[in-house]
Amino acid sequence: MTVSYSLEVADARFGGFSKLLFRWKGSIYRLLYKDFLVFCGVYLFFSVFYRFLLTPRQQDLFERIALYCDQFTNTNFIPVLFVLGFYVTLAFNRWWGQYTSFPLPDNLMMVVSGNVHGTDERGRLLRRTLMRYANLSSVLILRSISTRVHKRFPTLEHIVEAGFMTTHELKKFESLHSDFNKYWMPLTWFSNLAARAREEGRVRDDIALRLLMDELNNYRAKCSLLFHYDWISIPLVYTQVVTIAVYSFFAFCVIGRQFLNPEKGYKGHQMDMYVPVFTLLQFFFYSGWLKVGELIINPFGEDDDDFETNQLIDRNIQVSMLAVDDMYQNLAPIVKDKHWTQRHFSVPYTLSTAAETLRPAFKGSTFDMRLTNIYHFYFGIQNDGCSKGSKRLSSIHSKHLATVRVC
Repeated sequence: MTVSYSLEVADARFGGFSKLLFRWKGSIYRLLYKDFLVFCGVYLFFSVFYRFLLTPRQQDLFERIALYCDQFTNTNFIPVLFVLGFYVTLAFNRWWGQYTSFPLPDNLMMVVSGNVHGTDERGRLLRRTLMRYANLSSVLILRSISTRVHKRFPTLEHIVEAGFMTTHELKKFESLHSDFNKYWMPLTWFSNLAARAREEGRVRDDIALRLLMDELNNYRAKCSLLFHYDWISIPLVYTQVVTIAVYSFFAFCVIGRQFLNPEKGYKGHQMDMYVPVFTLLQFFFYSGWLKVGELIINPFGEDDDDFETNQLIDRNIQVSMLAVDDMYQNLAPIVKDKHWTQRHFSVPYTLSTAAETLRPAFKGSTFDMRLTNIYHFYFGIQNDGCSKGSKRLSSIHSKHLATVRVC
């Protein structure tokens, strides 16, 4: 389920974001705690191994290895920040693109409701069938890319049982052989049915039919884009490079960040703190960053912050049927509005918002700007008797007169 916290951050206040740190569902703690415990366990193993199980000669060898590994963790030998930052940015842009590509029927249902006419059973049947085809197409494409939707509709018979498709339509769907995904078939049925509605006069002119086709193509384009987002992933080699960079970095940290015997005078090892606080924080930030990329690279799974695809399907079929059926020509009586006789009126405020009426309306950033040393000019035009009709432009200033010749 998508975790929403918009209300908690509606106003900027002291400790506003801090309250979000104590949430568990959808948090980085829930996503990272297993990896964090594994890292702590491995670090503890090498620490105990170095302190209690090695002979003095073996400890010297371990310390030389630790100092060598520490060189790679304190320099730019492994460019973790660069590859990880670029990767998460790329994954976020992909995540946002998939969100904006989700096929919502709102525009299409408005066009169907306003241009497919008829209050009889035939008109109602046409409008409902058109929107059912549109929703069927989105269900088919989401069933192909979302694990939640596929679990809800594991077979086409489940889609028939849910009412998105009839048994006759299922036979038509299965009779057409194609090696590729056939999510586009219901949209083809939509276009053919819209053309039939035009022939019957339910769609009154070609302009209305064109509007229907344009909105249908926009809807189809979003379904197609979702399919291609699922098909074409971020190149595997880049995902592997980022994962190897992060894991190898902390593999070196497990040995290189060990606290060595301070009596031997190694540089940077004057204290023996046992717990590598800053290394653990570094692991939390870097590995957490990698987990964020892992979370948003495919938002059609079952993670806490993945898209609520099943809920969107329920919403889409409900509102589209309401728009083209229950609300078709179902208008309230047209009456004069409350301010019909008032030329100047204002909308009332509640007591909690009354203070906003004291603020002046914004008219532009330079509207109230005050200037100093303003020069006022008066421009006059004088003929100078030139054969080509040239003129003199005189600028009279409060202190001096400037004459400019204009050709």
